[in-house]
Amino acid sequence: MTDPRLRRPSAANPDPGLATFRRINVLQVCDHLGWEGSRMHGVKRLFAWMIPRFDPARYNVSLVSLRRKDVSEETLEALGIDITYLHKSRFDPATLTALLKVIDRKQIDILHLHGYGATTFGRMAGMLRRLPTILHEHANLTDTPWYQKIADRLLAPSTDIAIAVSKSTADFVINARRIPSERVKVVYLGVPLEEYTRRRTTDEIIAARRELSVLPDDFVCGTITRLHESKGNSYLVEAAALVLKERPNARFFLFGEGPLGPALEAQAEGLGLRDRFVFGGFARDVARVISAFDLSVLPSLWEGTPLTVFEALAMGKPIVATDADGLADVLTHDVDARIVPKRDARALADAIIWMMDHPEARSELAGAARVTGRQYDIAAFVRKMERLYELLHEVSRPTRRRGVLEADLSFLDDGAYA
Repeated sequence: MTDPRLRRPSAANPDPGLATFRRINVLQVCDHLGWEGSRMHGVKRLFAWMIPRFDPARYNVSLVSLRRKDVSEETLEALGIDITYLHKSRFDPATLTALLKVIDRKQIDILHLHGYGATTFGRMAGMLRRLPTILHEHANLTDTPWYQKIADRLLAPSTDIAIAVSKSTADFVINARRIPSERVKVVYLGVPLEEYTRRRTTDEIIAARRELSVLPDDFVCGTITRLHESKGNSYLVEAAALVLKERPNARFFLFGEGPLGPALEAQAEGLGLRDRFVFGGFARDVARVISAFDLSVLPSLWEGTPLTVFEALAMGKPIVATDADGLADVLTHDVDARIVPKRDARALADAIIWMMDHPEARSELAGAARVTGRQYDIAAFVRKMERLYELLHEVSRPTRRRGVLEADLSFLDDGAYA
């Protein structure tokens, strides 16, 4: 029987009487808040957008990083997000004890887990404390290490539900991470639409382009990303060289940080691109930078679903993208983007040139992109998670994690993945 002190208003019982209302305490757990040498980690940005948007009257949402403090904590702490760093190494068994202490101290009700370490230690903690657990997968890989396979197989019964950021990511969750398909849901992320859909004035765009030292006749092709192999940036550098041979007024901007930065800069220098290919580093005001682009280019090789595509869509930017899984989930060729095969610099270059040469079609694609972008609002995603938290809080323990499978999850929109 539910402790009357913890009763909450619900559709079945809108008035809990004189019972003391307690917010649901949710712990978001992640492995880390940024890759080495990068402040652009997508999950960190997701927390910055997501956590402050939960209804504070109903949910107390805090965050744990299994690792040490890194370069991202300034942004999150400035937003008032409650962060605990465990300072544990990757395979440290003391992680479980440290996580349990946080769970007990904060009287956690729901565990929302992101990353291999978080989903492993987090589900172990959820099993020990009989807490509802959500496995949230952002990666789009094909396999896992042998030790992760063992952990995932053993911990699958301790998983109430798994959320995948794209259809191909759901395949990964089912096939590699051993979660039964009936427990996997595809739920797309999004961006703060109020920030990204605001139409920039001509003066704002001119100012943003001036900050990039863009000349009036320059056609700006840009991307904001992590400088990692999965993002396909070496193909963008190669494509830029091909484009500039035919359209010398093109100018390319690659914003971001990561381990491949020196190699990409050397590649651009070797191709003689000079100031026609600019490495912009960390972009603090992403929307302002994107506003300066004439074309957003997404050359990824594999993806979950990158936040960058939602940003470009929401801002109504014409897009050239590869057919990488995750991008193909949300973009439609010749409707809201031009889609080309991944790992094909020539095809990427041809699509960019086509966009430059067809301003009317480019404008139509941009308009359609803006319409598509309205579907991906981070506030709508948060509302879905709130309803999921409520449901898990009510049914997980009494039904030994079976309740969520019997519930109506249509509010997640994207349906069960099978």
